Amino acid sequence: MTDQLLIGAYALGAGGVVGLAGLIALRLLHRRSIALHIAVLLGCTVAAVVAGVVTVATAMFLSAHDLQVVLMTVAAAALVSLAGGVLAGRRLAAAAMWTAQARERERHLEAGRRELVAWVSHDLRTPLAGLRAMAEALEDDIVSDPATVADYHRRIRIETDRMSRLVDDLFELSRINAGALRLTLARVALADVVSEALAAAAPLAAARRIRLVAAEQGWPTVLASEPELARVVTNLLVNSVRYTPADGTVHVEAGAGGDGAWLAVSDTCGGIPESDLPRVFDVAFRGQRARSPEPSGTGGGLGLAIVRGLVEAHGGQVEVGNIGAGCRFTVRLPQPGR
Repeated sequence: MTDQLLIGAYALGAGGVVGLAGLIALRLLHRRSIALHIAVLLGCTVAAVVAGVVTVATAMFLSAHDLQVVLMTVAAAALVSLAGGVLAGRRLAAAAMWTAQARERERHLEAGRRELVAWVSHDLRTPLAGLRAMAEALEDDIVSDPATVADYHRRIRIETDRMSRLVDDLFELSRINAGALRLTLARVALADVVSEALAAAAPLAAARRIRLVAAEQGWPTVLASEPELARVVTNLLVNSVRYTPADGTVHVEAGAGGDGAWLAVSDTCGGIPESDLPRVFDVAFRGQRARSPEPSGTGGGLGLAIVRGLVEAHGGQVEVGNIGAGCRFTVRLPQPGR
């Protein structure tokens, strides 16, 4: 019994020393990754077992041959345990990181949904209140002169169009988020798409005294779905026009590089605060109140969120940065054969 207690004390002492070193190491590494924590914990566990076996074997005064056999056996077991533990630990660490990222992404999406509901509720409540007031005035014959009646009819049509655009944006965004967007990719001449988008944005630009300028050459052919690509370009142009002060300029250009084609829309909006740049493409984000567009916009702050969703659905990327007196939106798209 005394020998057994002595052997247990030796094993406990050796293992305790290794375990204490492991605890100190884990405390020093508390800010490091979970994978490193698992590796240190696994290494300490195996090292504690090895230290206990080696200490007991040495204390038993085994022959050199027997001690060598014990050490080889322990080393082989330790290597197998470490290899299996590292593989399992990496999978556990990856699963834990994926779970944390998924949870953070879900919180971000939920915050975006709440913000979207708030913005849409605001953007719908205002025109609906106006429509109801004008409809009641017409119904109760409060206004009767032809000029006022015609003006009410015109304003009702404008507000109806605005709500229709908002509903269209919501539907498009829901298709993107639900993964229900199906693209029919083909060779598309970017110059034709930009030309039509410029024509569509021209009335708004003229009303705000904004000059629309397009590069004369350098327009590539891209692999895209033409309706969705047209919406991307139109949304970028309308966004730049709405945020650019009167007598400003919106410039459109394109080109091709080693990794595909690119399209850039630059304006003279005065720039975007650096703190807002990472959130420009978030749902319902509109930036500072001083930069908020006029009420005649599409509403809801969905235009750039739709741009990002459509561009990523094409396998491309969109980014924004400040340049000079304004900002620059750059879309990168694949080209045929690349």
